[in-house]
Amino acid sequence: MTEVYYTIGMAGHIDHGKTTLTKALTGVDTDRLKEEKERNISIEPGFAPLLLNNEMHISIVDVPGHERFIRQMIAGVAGIDLVLLVIAADEGVMPQTKEHLQILKFLGIKKCMIVVSKIERVEKELLELAVDEINELLADTDYKDAPILYIDSLSRNGIPELKQAIQKELKNLNQRNSHGSFRLPIDQAFTVQGHGTVVRGTVFEGSVTKDSPLTLLPSEKKIKIRQIQVHNQETKQAQAGQRVALNITGATKDEIRRGDVLVDSENFQVTNMIDVSLQLVSSLSIPLKQRSPVKLHVGTTEAYGKIIFFDRNEVQESTDEILCQIRLDDEIVVCRGDRFILRRSTPVETLGGGWITQPQAQKYRFGEETINMLKKQKERSPSEIIDDLLQTHKLLSTLRLIQLSSLQEEEVKEILSSGSYIKVNEKGYSLKRTVSELSATILERLINYHKEFPLRIGMSKAELLQEIKQDKNLIEYCINVLLQNNAMKKDVQYLSVVTFYPSLPKGPLENIVDSLLNDAIQPRKWGDYIKEAAIKNPAANELKSYLLKTKQAFLLGEDTLVHKNAVEKAVAKLQAQTNERFSLTEAKEILSLSRKYLIPFLELLDEQQLTLREEGNRVWIKK
Repeated sequence: MTEVYYTIGMAGHIDHGKTTLTKALTGVDTDRLKEEKERNISIEPGFAPLLLNNEMHISIVDVPGHERFIRQMIAGVAGIDLVLLVIAADEGVMPQTKEHLQILKFLGIKKCMIVVSKIERVEKELLELAVDEINELLADTDYKDAPILYIDSLSRNGIPELKQAIQKELKNLNQRNSHGSFRLPIDQAFTVQGHGTVVRGTVFEGSVTKDSPLTLLPSEKKIKIRQIQVHNQETKQAQAGQRVALNITGATKDEIRRGDVLVDSENFQVTNMIDVSLQLVSSLSIPLKQRSPVKLHVGTTEAYGKIIFFDRNEVQESTDEILCQIRLDDEIVVCRGDRFILRRSTPVETLGGGWITQPQAQKYRFGEETINMLKKQKERSPSEIIDDLLQTHKLLSTLRLIQLSSLQEEEVKEILSSGSYIKVNEKGYSLKRTVSELSATILERLINYHKEFPLRIGMSKAELLQEIKQDKNLIEYCINVLLQNNAMKKDVQYLSVVTFYPSLPKGPLENIVDSLLNDAIQPRKWGDYIKEAAIKNPAANELKSYLLKTKQAFLLGEDTLVHKNAVEKAVAKLQAQTNERFSLTEAKEILSLSRKYLIPFLELLDEQQLTLREEGNRVWIKK
């Protein structure tokens, strides 16, 4: 049997019987504060377990109905799967009924049941009038087909039927993701004598055990779990959809605030700037102007900031979504797709709500270009989000992709396993087309380099890395692929396309080589050849480097080159007329060289490991 976990929220106007109904369903009085008992109203959200069968584990959240406690109400409905909107038969639809309904819509809560309470207090005609008001209220909303149940909590009339209806509705719901990274927005923190700090909240996603190392965001404090409780029962694990209390170490009650988030991975990041899709309430008391101060409610977080429009300077009425940005005074933890409520402090009112399209936003210019970008951003599929990130950053690790995309880890890994991406060593992933385009760029740069410097054996790898403004790891990967595919070759640190070989162009440079060859073993100074050919230093230096690197010539002293053919002929002549050992005098007579050329020539033979100097003589190493 598979166990499933749900959270049900009670919503509705003050004194319409939410707490009494919760007690009738669960046997638990959720008004636990002294002030709540004295004033007979709920100030903080209350929580109670509802037992329908052994398969379903259900938490009921009784949220405050009074206007003054609307922020606690918003925190209470965060993470709810199904809402019971309680409307008293003797009063019908009231102001907080309407506001709660708006909040539920903005928070994207799809499943709602209407519970008409206190039915034994009214006559049939008044009950019918209340139902007419309810139908009129729901007519233009996503809840127009919501089932309507009739109960009286004190007599328990209708309670069994309500339980059956709840069970039926929950069976049709999708389960929350309990396999991803753990995220718990905190709505309460307190100290228990003898145990220390305890935090409470509804697990948004993932699961947690006593061994799970956690991090408290945004403070980044490292947290350890002493004990896990679900509805006062100790357990080894809690998962998405469950109301949980964690006894922790690593932070005191005073270091934790409502809205802080416990996570088990680096997948989540803090932010103070978010792009959002905002839907306003039907009408505002005063216009909402550009950069107006606002209060954001998301999860259990309440944060102040200002609203930034990119296509208008104010709004009072709008039925369309508004793509805009909220810049916050403090850092929060959110993911793409998280629902939010936006309120105004003065005058106090709910402005609207919607969902977060980009948790890690940036500053943009006012205008149509930004709006088009925000539309594209909002409509992107998960694979398009990954594509866009890799198109921008070229190379990203799985962790950075999860952080920047705000997608689930399993979803990102599944996307990366498709054929559109390449794993670049252990550094991360890149788009196939990025690797292909960069490889083409590298080859094109080498071809142009060969045209510019035909005498060089290739371009140094360091120079190529410096010239191409791209991630060095990605360039290295492309170079290795090109080498493996025989599109490119490498000579020590020099890179070239596979078909390229250094060559001497016709003209003055070729004439210099001919002159050098004619002068044989007694060449002139290198500068004399350059002056005779009337070429400039850059070309002269290129030729010199080419001759030396291709070993067509050797240095004979600091500023003299000798052609390899001349050296080979002289070596052959010397070897033919000497024994294994020969003297300086013998070499001078055989080659007819003055000391000016003889000494450098013999040193060249030593350098080439053809001879070895011993007591003023030379010994042939190879003969």
